[in-house]
Amino acid sequence: MTDSTNDKQNGDDAAEEHVPETFDTEPGQPAGAGREGEPAEAEAASGAPKSPEEQVAELKDRLLRAVAETENLRRRAEREREETAKYAVSGFARDLLNVADNLRRALQTVSPEVREKDESVDKLADGVELTERELLRVFDKHGIRVVEPKPGEKFDHNFHQAMFEAPNADQPPGTVVTVMQVGYALKDRLLRPAMVGVAKAPPGAEPEQKVDTKV
Repeated sequence: MTDSTNDKQNGDDAAEEHVPETFDTEPGQPAGAGREGEPAEAEAASGAPKSPEEQVAELKDRLLRAVAETENLRRRAEREREETAKYAVSGFARDLLNVADNLRRALQTVSPEVREKDESVDKLADGVELTERELLRVFDKHGIRVVEPKPGEKFDHNFHQAMFEAPNADQPPGTVVTVMQVGYALKDRLLRPAMVGVAKAPPGAEPEQKVDTKV
């Protein structure tokens, strides 16, 4: 009886010795989660929410960028609208240039002597002149101007097209000698260059700087 009692007590003592050690944790928190240096705490620190001041600064920056972009779009649209309105008649005006050329050619074919001798021809020429003046008046109303350089004027590759170079001792090289066909410009945009002849130094003359006659 005594031996069996001692054996039972020894077995209880052995069971107590093998109980695993546990640590106190907060309810609902996994074991070891509250220790310093654990990955869970590091991740929580790195994902900390921004302060109200930082959020306000970020929203202000986004707002300023959006306002600047909207202003750029408005200015671009306004500039394109102005360009469209300014040069809307370019194609129509370019088609009318041949009409103006033909009116001028018609007048050039009638000499003053013929107009003096034939009254009907003179009246017809007067009508052509009135038509040409009216057409040029309409051109001027819409910002279309004639490009007709005078002899001796410096060649301008922005508005002139050199058709030939002629030796000329009376004019400096690089100046206009004659105008073969007048040009036209719509405000600051060229519709058609004036076709001109350009003076160059005669043979044997002292060479001067060559003028760029390329359009």
